[in-house]
Amino acid sequence: TMNRRLRAALVHLALSVALAAAVAWLVFLLWYPAPYRVVSGGQELFLLVMAVDVTLGPLLTLTVFNPAKPRAELLRDLTVVGLLQVAGLAYGLYAVAQARPVAVVLEENTQVRVIRAFDLTPEELAKAPPGLQTLPWTGPHRLAVREPRQEEAWEATIAKMGESGIGVRPQFWLPLDQTDAAWAKAGRPVSELRQGLDAAARERLDRAIEAAGRPADTLRYLPILARRTDHVLLTDAADGAVVGYAQK
Repeated sequence: TMNRRLRAALVHLALSVALAAAVAWLVFLLWYPAPYRVVSGGQELFLLVMAVDVTLGPLLTLTVFNPAKPRAELLRDLTVVGLLQVAGLAYGLYAVAQARPVAVVLEENTQVRVIRAFDLTPEELAKAPPGLQTLPWTGPHRLAVREPRQEEAWEATIAKMGESGIGVRPQFWLPLDQTDAAWAKAGRPVSELRQGLDAAARERLDRAIEAAGRPADTLRYLPILARRTDHVLLTDAADGAVVGYAQK
């Protein structure tokens, strides 16, 4: 009986791991493209959800599986186990989806802030420029903050002083057709960043520059404000396009 229980639990574990691999493709290729799986904490959150879900089902199967049970009773028990696991997976994916990065917002030409889905309320999102009032599912928008108008000065000041920053206020986002120009003027030369790094960090930066496929003197960097702040985006000095990232 124990051997058959173990066999059933191992089959369930194999199926759970296969499902987790499929879900990982969705999460890391669409919702959390690099480097946001790291800087936004998506990797840790996903692994926590999957660790609970992948172990929960097989352990419950090991507990309830008994070949001596009537077939209908055994089928009922395994169905309940499956439903519990699916419910846990659905709740975990909902949490991961709500924490996904939906915007990378340039603030004052010196830094970028990663905005997550749960940072934005529907009421605030309705104030965004046209084309930005729905949240993306295939990686974050690249956005920029405009200069506040005179009547918005106090509200903008309060937003800048807050922990979440002005980038989380959609009413201050630039329209999409003006974003590229703002990013083209942003950032500082990578050579300045390199001077303040230790040997290990310089090596990581050199690898990132090599992966970007551009000479270092054609690149700029922008610090990332997110759950982890030890990363920078690398941008093309000519047009502001994001070409890579590096850990400081």
